[in-house]
Amino acid sequence: MPTRTTDRGNGGLGGAVKQVAEHASGIARLEVELAALELKQKVAALGIGIGLAVGGAVFGLFMLGFGLATIAAVLDTFLSTWLALLIVTVALGVLAGLLVLLGLGKIRKGSPPVPEQAIREAKLTTGALKS
Repeated sequence: MPTRTTDRGNGGLGGAVKQVAEHASGIARLEVELAALELKQKVAALGIGIGLAVGGAVFGLFMLGFGLATIAAVLDTFLSTWLALLIVTVALGVLAGLLVLLGLGKIRKGSPPVPEQAIREAKLTTGALKS
């Protein structure tokens, strides 16, 4: 009686398919784990960066306050104190008003937030596909 020459050691084609599926599943699992670790590192770096930037902004605000107090003190050397403080206050008011006007202009320019160019391109693409 002739014997069949199937290779029972590796399980044949079915076994090979099973091994490939297991390896693919393992690779996918490792890729997800790698992505999670990479995301965790980036989030930690982002959190530290934001914390440092906020700390820098707080000290920058203190610096601005001391700079304005210095300007008022310099003006106080040849003007009365109330006039020196009034001059610094008016200068800050003018600067704040200018920044508000510039900001409102930019807001009006950006309103409404509709991607007009993208919509126009989508309509052109749709029209080209219908033709």
